[in-house]
Amino acid sequence: MSDGLDGVVAAETVLSDVDGLAGHLVIRGYTLDDLAGRTRFEDIAHLLFDGFFEDMPTDLAPALGRARAAVFAAMGPLDAGLLALTPVEAMRALTARLPDGDDVETALKLLAAPAVFIPAVVRAQAGQSLAPPDPSLGHSADILRMLHGRPATAAEADALDAYLVTVSDHGLNASTFAARVVASTQAGLTSAVLAGISALKGPLHGGAPGPVIDMLDGIGRPEKARAWLEAALDRGERLMGFGHRIYRVRDPRADVLKAAVRRLSKSSGVLPGRAAFAEAVEAAALDILRDRKPDRPLDINVEFYTALLLEALAFPTATFTGVFAMGRVAGWIAHAREQLVGGRLIRPQSRYIGPQPRRAA
Repeated sequence: MSDGLDGVVAAETVLSDVDGLAGHLVIRGYTLDDLAGRTRFEDIAHLLFDGFFEDMPTDLAPALGRARAAVFAAMGPLDAGLLALTPVEAMRALTARLPDGDDVETALKLLAAPAVFIPAVVRAQAGQSLAPPDPSLGHSADILRMLHGRPATAAEADALDAYLVTVSDHGLNASTFAARVVASTQAGLTSAVLAGISALKGPLHGGAPGPVIDMLDGIGRPEKARAWLEAALDRGERLMGFGHRIYRVRDPRADVLKAAVRRLSKSSGVLPGRAAFAEAVEAAALDILRDRKPDRPLDINVEFYTALLLEALAFPTATFTGVFAMGRVAGWIAHAREQLVGGRLIRPQSRYIGPQPRRAA
């Protein structure tokens, strides 16, 4: 038996292919390089949903805009108990209020849910009035407007689109597998998405980008990078943003997001110093890891430049997992529908290794 089910094929899918040895990610026949930076989130969602829903709109953007408005209108008041939760936990609780279903209307509301709920919770926790959705805007532009209460620039919206597209699907990761297991019971799309959120919030999955910011803040200046990183490794700590369970080479998503950070920096001047500092830390970390762990393929992963990009877009660190969900929800829904249409109830076996029954004396 493989520990952690490594190497076990649990599903066949048309949605995405993760090649960890070559460092490639393909989503429905397109490489990540072909999609990110050139595709809106609405378009990647349409690509993932294609063939799994009847009556799916040709252009998903207007329908998704209406879904954001409908989800906001049905949200109701955000009570003190809800606002005492972390943003991702509050988003999960609000998503649980949506009815279960398997149709495209349910799918669109679930696609809209984290995009609406995370900004609403953040603003309410800060004592600010909520900014209702604007259905006429693109999805990423509206997310940023609802979060900040001001229109997003084209460069900001493009950067968020690049991120959401990049994380929209990634094979049978923990949260996607959880969503497929629940979908296989015919519980409904809302239940499947809730399973995905619950798995994503764990620190070994979607809860990891935030500590990258803590690491960068701890280092402070480029010239301190090597000493700080070596001291962390001497203490047995993990360098946040490096190494991946699947990729034996560089995570292709890291390069896509690094390019998005550079474009945002060039277009808006939001973080030129911060970006250069992060690249210096990246170079120092890779050099140290090659020296200390020459037999282990530890390269940069998606978390490193995710953290830098979301920080530049002024998302609070506490929301990073919720923003991850804004993108990955498209993959969860597509996988849930694929499982429901063509799969069986997922019911693996376990091997008992406990004590055997004792005979009575």
